[in-house]
Amino acid sequence: MSYSNRVEELFTEGLEKKIYSAGAIVVGKGDQVLYSKAGGTVSYEPEADKVTLDTSFDMASCSKVVGTTFVAFHMLDQGMLCLDDTLGELLDNVPEDKKRITIRNLMTHTSGIPAEIWLWKEAESPEKSLDCILNTPLVYPTGTDVQYSCMGFITLGKVMEKISGKDLHTMAREWTFEPLGMWNTEYRGTDSSKPDTSIAYTELHTNFYEGVPGIVHDENARYLGGISGNAGLFSTANDLTKFCVMMAKKGEPIVSHRLFELASKNYTPGLSENRGLGFQLSGPTPTFFGDLFGNTGIGHTGYTGTSIAVDPESGLFVVYLTNRVYPTRDEGRLTRLRHQIHNAAVSTFL
Repeated sequence: MSYSNRVEELFTEGLEKKIYSAGAIVVGKGDQVLYSKAGGTVSYEPEADKVTLDTSFDMASCSKVVGTTFVAFHMLDQGMLCLDDTLGELLDNVPEDKKRITIRNLMTHTSGIPAEIWLWKEAESPEKSLDCILNTPLVYPTGTDVQYSCMGFITLGKVMEKISGKDLHTMAREWTFEPLGMWNTEYRGTDSSKPDTSIAYTELHTNFYEGVPGIVHDENARYLGGISGNAGLFSTANDLTKFCVMMAKKGEPIVSHRLFELASKNYTPGLSENRGLGFQLSGPTPTFFGDLFGNTGIGHTGYTGTSIAVDPESGLFVVYLTNRVYPTRDEGRLTRLRHQIHNAAVSTFL
């Protein structure tokens, strides 16, 4: 069996074992697509739509890269923002222990802001969510450790909205999605509970909300109206291929090469994770990239079962979209399967 057949076999295994009902995968190098496949149905409901490379998936925390991080890159390139800008300089009424947190800390998950706060329980209102985050004690001194923080990226999104006067969706659309031709990538608002049954289903019952296809799965992003720094994007394999081609070309045409190289370096050596600016990095410590990606991979995962992985040195990229949280979040087999698929993809195409 060839390695390329092995990628397909593993992808199909995820469907057959019901690790996910819906899946799409694209492997490419530079600006070329070398392998692509879509399979399954958006749910296990009778007559559910078949999945294509244009089927929309809830990207969950992949939104942190595809949305929030690249908005930050634009603002950095344009001189609207600097990595060493502090919350005390950018926001009003910041508590003393948060004043020296920098944009760099937020993007590398070294701020000390807690990983998770159930804003729908703790905040007085969606509009008071940032106050809730800033008034929650730090879990470690800023800069001394890495703790992946959705709250840190919600804070980053709010800071950028204040500076620009635009919401995150508008900035991402104008500065990333439209220039790359990502016409089917969007933050979907939560002002309507009408389901969109063409979108890959996610969890039927979350910690707080009933699951609705087409409405963001993440509870905090949903509380914030679907436009949030931590989650909320919906996208397709075809759109994310365009995004990964851009990353394989080191940011061209929407990010300067100098900034992209700066963003791809390891800011947290010796700490618990390897982190770039917004990116999770491959390397010797265990990561979602698998065993063969080398030390130059950048990308991110999403809790719903999505991931993008890119090696800018070779140009190899893998887009792998699933709905592993459907019908519940208890499915844990995707982690190993993703490692296997990445290994087979690297062996085949590098």
